[in-house]
Amino acid sequence: MNSPIYLDYNATTPIAPEVAAAMRPWIEEQFGNPSSSHDYGQRARKAVADARAAVATLVGATADEMVFTGSATEANNLALLGLARAMPPSRRHLIVSAIEHPAVMQPALHLRDEGWDLTVLPVDEFGRIATDDLRAALRPDTALVSVMHANNEVGTIQSVAAIAALARANGSIVHADAAQSTGKVPLDVGELGVDLMTLAGHKFYAPKGIGALYVRRNTPIKPILFGADQERGLRPGTENVAQIVGFGEATRLARARLPHATRHLAALRDDLHRHLAAAVPGLVLNGHPAQRLPNTLHVSFPGVAGRDLLAAAGEVAASVGSACHSDADAVSGVLAAMGCNSARARGAVRLSVGLPTSAREIERAAAALIAAWRQMAR
Repeated sequence: MNSPIYLDYNATTPIAPEVAAAMRPWIEEQFGNPSSSHDYGQRARKAVADARAAVATLVGATADEMVFTGSATEANNLALLGLARAMPPSRRHLIVSAIEHPAVMQPALHLRDEGWDLTVLPVDEFGRIATDDLRAALRPDTALVSVMHANNEVGTIQSVAAIAALARANGSIVHADAAQSTGKVPLDVGELGVDLMTLAGHKFYAPKGIGALYVRRNTPIKPILFGADQERGLRPGTENVAQIVGFGEATRLARARLPHATRHLAALRDDLHRHLAAAVPGLVLNGHPAQRLPNTLHVSFPGVAGRDLLAAAGEVAASVGSACHSDADAVSGVLAAMGCNSARARGAVRLSVGLPTSAREIERAAAALIAAWRQMAR
């Protein structure tokens, strides 16, 4: 039996063969602890340093500004909670957008429970923040503005550079969750103007269980875990050398593939959209039509539930939203924040393509989804 056509690359990606090959020696042979002074340890230390430099290069940072973590969730928690620990009592206001991933929203709500003031900025019908809303929300005590670079459900890309310029002019720190953007679109921390930025390995062909946080020099931040002094003391614990090496190799591949990968993904995404729109009257695109990830197609099918549609189109492996909470029956918080009505939200499906996706798979997936919709919409 053939495997379903995988169109859930925003949930996770397969490990690239080059990444697996780079990791293998550090799983099977090289077992040294990077903190050890002997040869085994020094080889591991150099591997970690080389990977750190590769990750930094991808995002326009310097190696000493990159902190490896166990996931993007951990990196987001370190960004928000670590900065909160470093702030004086006079700076206890936090701003986030209404469409943040739970890995940002939940730490923000935790800070609110601890006495911080929290402002949740609304988004427009495309999922974008209005800079006027941010300008109105900024206060002298605003410590941090945290806005995701690209939304994990609809793919909308925020105007992070403009957001950062306003926030930093106010004296506020800026964090961007770029977990979904890495490897799909160019990222440069200098051009974006961010002080903190989160990356996730498994979103761009590295293994699960590895992430990173960019921390601009002189950004006030304190650890939220305590132990030895690995990762500048911000993330104690013996480094997972194999995962870090894989992360580094994935960033090298991503840098070499951009911008070809961006064009390739966008072509596949747009072909899928054309097939579906031609056959499904009333199909609605969710998210910004232009300012969005090149691989992400989030659409609402009329007259059906997205979850039921995907169940009927068994040849396609996709989701109705974020893999972190896509099994819930509630309407997506992202779509609700965008003002989508219940029927549109109910029919929503997220289709995300990846580098291994072929044009033939796009045709087959479109045919399966169209056939399922026609059968259900009778």
